[in-house]
Amino acid sequence: MSALIIKRNIEAPDDAYDLLLSAHQGLSKKESDALNARLILKLFNHVGDIKAIWGAIEVART
Repeated sequence: MSALIIKRNIEAPDDAYDLLLSAHQGLSKKESDALNARLILKLFNHVGDIKAIWGAIEVART
């Protein structure tokens, strides 16, 4: 099991944020919500560690 990384761990956070915003451009609320759901599931699959995923959920909810 890998520990959840909660400190900044991305080389270009502004670029990542811009990517996310651009992915949602032109989408309706329903389409945007669906994109977020698919993206989350893809990232869950990439992480692959259910304890890390649960930890991320807990951190995000606080």
